[in-house]
Amino acid sequence: MNAVDQTLPHPMRLGTCYYPEHWPEEWWADDAKRMADMGLSRVRIAEFAWSRIESAPGQFDWGWLDRAVETLGAAGLGIIMSTPTATPPKWLVDQMPDMIAVDEGGHPRRFGSRRHYCFSHLGYRGASARITKAVADRYGAHPAVVAWQTDNEYGCHDSVLSYSKAAEAGFRLWLSDQYSSIEALNTAWGNVFWSQEYRNFGEVDLPNLTVTEANPAHWLDFRRYSSDQVVAFNRAQVDIIRAASAGRDVVHNYMGFFTEFDHHDVSRDLDVATWDSYPLGFLEQFWFSEEQKTRYAHTGHPDIAAFHHDLYRGMTNGRWWVMEQQPGPVNWARHNPAPLDGMVRLWTIEAMAHGAELVSYFRWRQFPKAQEQMHAGLLRPDRVDAQGAHEARLAAADIAAIGSAGAPQKSVAILFSYDSDWVTKIQPQGRDFSALRQTFEFYSELRALHIDSIDIIAADAPLEGYDLIVIPCLPILPDGLVERLKASKAAIIIGPRTGSKTRDFGVPDQLPPGELQGLIDVKVIRAQSLRAGLADYRWLDHVETSLSDVEMSGAEIVSASDGRTTYLAAWPLAGALKKLMTKLSFTGAEDVDPEIRVRRAGDHLFVFNYGNTASEWRPGGDARLIIGEAVIPPASFAVWRQASAP
Repeated sequence: MNAVDQTLPHPMRLGTCYYPEHWPEEWWADDAKRMADMGLSRVRIAEFAWSRIESAPGQFDWGWLDRAVETLGAAGLGIIMSTPTATPPKWLVDQMPDMIAVDEGGHPRRFGSRRHYCFSHLGYRGASARITKAVADRYGAHPAVVAWQTDNEYGCHDSVLSYSKAAEAGFRLWLSDQYSSIEALNTAWGNVFWSQEYRNFGEVDLPNLTVTEANPAHWLDFRRYSSDQVVAFNRAQVDIIRAASAGRDVVHNYMGFFTEFDHHDVSRDLDVATWDSYPLGFLEQFWFSEEQKTRYAHTGHPDIAAFHHDLYRGMTNGRWWVMEQQPGPVNWARHNPAPLDGMVRLWTIEAMAHGAELVSYFRWRQFPKAQEQMHAGLLRPDRVDAQGAHEARLAAADIAAIGSAGAPQKSVAILFSYDSDWVTKIQPQGRDFSALRQTFEFYSELRALHIDSIDIIAADAPLEGYDLIVIPCLPILPDGLVERLKASKAAIIIGPRTGSKTRDFGVPDQLPPGELQGLIDVKVIRAQSLRAGLADYRWLDHVETSLSDVEMSGAEIVSASDGRTTYLAAWPLAGALKKLMTKLSFTGAEDVDPEIRVRRAGDHLFVFNYGNTASEWRPGGDARLIIGEAVIPPASFAVWRQASAP
């Protein structure tokens, strides 16, 4: 058979998620041919196949998977092979019943679905390493295997934080490594409060099942510990795969609006960050208003997909994929509308505009049984093309017409850290306050102003080359951030609660925003959260400042600026970012269609219409239209290219 080329430069690829174990073997060759004819060149397999690979301890059946790999490879499809550790089989659970994760209420997460393991359980880690090595040794050198996915959606179904005996033992050891003595832990956590002092690390329980809220420092360290277990679990698989399958990308598929572990830490061991894009499901499941859920029910909020594209693009040196793209209605949200015709194509090309190397549709064919039987695929259960297949073909033609989109430009950077969201989950101080939500809403406001290039980067990432740096909510400042901000030439916008906590979850000695007072003369003397209707904002930092450039809301300062750095004390504050963008001379801040989103990549300009009416959009200069029309219909897009480009 032919090896799949991995080295030549190419436009964004398309792929799909396929489960040969679900279908009669006589269908496989036809499926593979139809995939290739549709314009797909990548296929992910085997992430849930442990029970078919190893039906009993040590009893491996490779025949079916060997034949599937050969069939898919013979059609020219590059295979993304997966480790099957997200679905440990029943015999393994029976063999080590304490491998099961335990929820916050102390209830075991029983067998019968997926992700029923505890990251801290050393026995399961050993079993995971064993099956990973078996699969990697079998297929690591196969010419059709071009990449590897570890596990599947770490943490899905609230499975990062486990309150098992294994987690308790591991947490105590982790604490003993982090702190020089139990006295140091007592001091760091402020355990003199409420007589919480410990005599030794063996006395420290997990922070669940307390009478009222546990010490926030205790919670933060448990979240750090739990995140580290995900990192270690993933690293073990990566090391095994690299030893057996050199030269192939190793990836993991992250989720939307999910912060239970530090994705930056996990990504340090990966070649590519990937994520699973379900814009309609995420709109339905998260904090969006009823008005937004109604308006965008069939398109998805204009910034959900793009936010995650830019978030995960910042994980692995700009390399990222969509591993699962919603192709139709899903099965798991509160309500599951169908995408408006055109949206699957739009979502695909929007990923390309943000630099994706691959968009893979979930799934090839809708499975007529079990938990996901109502989840659409590119094909219906009767093997007939669904709407998603039609749009995948159109997207393949679009990609061929565009070619390589080019690299995104550096313009605006948004700083985000996962411990920021942990802090605001542990001690929100106001209902629904979330660093993740605050970061998304800053991003969304900037995109609605037609800012055409935004990077979302780690709080310790390099800051050179940006015109604007935005810090929506960063309670714990990483070491050296203030010095790096001072060295940057960018304008800076800082949101409320930034610099409000120490690493040990205490109030800084100099009061918030902590060390940022060395950058801007602002001191937060108190903070309040407000229910809807009391003010135009849900959060207000009361500040002292000597700066004269301030904006007031009644008697309160809601922003203060020294000309380069601005501290926004209120969140959200309608129109604040628009005023700032105008003041800072960023283009596109006036008279923009709020349903249009613009993205610049190399010499291409992509314009997407998320609204329910047509919108006219014409760039300045000598750009020529290569896809679409200047009057863009709903659920559609246009692509422009500089006329001087070859």
